[in-house]
Amino acid sequence: MQFSTRSAAAVAAVLSVTLAAGGCANMSDTQRGTATGAGAGAVAGAVIGAATAGGNRSRSATTGAAVGAGVGALGGYIWSKRMEEQRQKMAQASAGTGIGVSQTADNRIRANIPADAGFDTGRSDIRPTLRNVLDRFAQSMTEHAATTVQIVGHTDNTGSDAINDPLSVARANATRDYLVSRGVAAQRISTAGRGEREPIASNDSESGRAQNRRVEIFVAETARQ
Repeated sequence: MQFSTRSAAAVAAVLSVTLAAGGCANMSDTQRGTATGAGAGAVAGAVIGAATAGGNRSRSATTGAAVGAGVGALGGYIWSKRMEEQRQKMAQASAGTGIGVSQTADNRIRANIPADAGFDTGRSDIRPTLRNVLDRFAQSMTEHAATTVQIVGHTDNTGSDAINDPLSVARANATRDYLVSRGVAAQRISTAGRGEREPIASNDSESGRAQNRRVEIFVAETARQ
């Protein structure tokens, strides 16, 4: 699927408005996050619009970009001063453990926990070393109660889906339960298990499989209108 010249120009026009808005110096965190979400939504909407177009790809891409911008604006995340402070605290808490803490492209905090650092093979019981890190994660989460938390478990491709899918869910749920036991409100947390379906490295090597065995914690602050 390719954009025509007219499609590209139309999408660029929508993006120029949303991205220019996102760069305004006098905007609040919420307004800036909304503009960023709008820009991301515009791109996604344009691609979908062009892909599903009938005879007029240009019009479909333009419409998709505009609709996507509106959806993105409603659902964007913000990167506030408190989010940056929480990222720093989580990074300090996990320093030297192999756990990576970063800001995602859509303004969430991502803590990437290698399963080998926190769980025994084939099990969902949390090791003491990971508990120590989660204790400090929980403290930062309770200090910043405006955020939501998503926990996603992943496995490598060793074994069947019948084993990997429940294991990825169990590890995500065990992480949630531990955070709740340390004071994080349960209603703030959602969990999911992806099994082997979302690898971040090749499963052809042991090092790649080790990277794919992981639990990810995403912390987000939603833009408010």
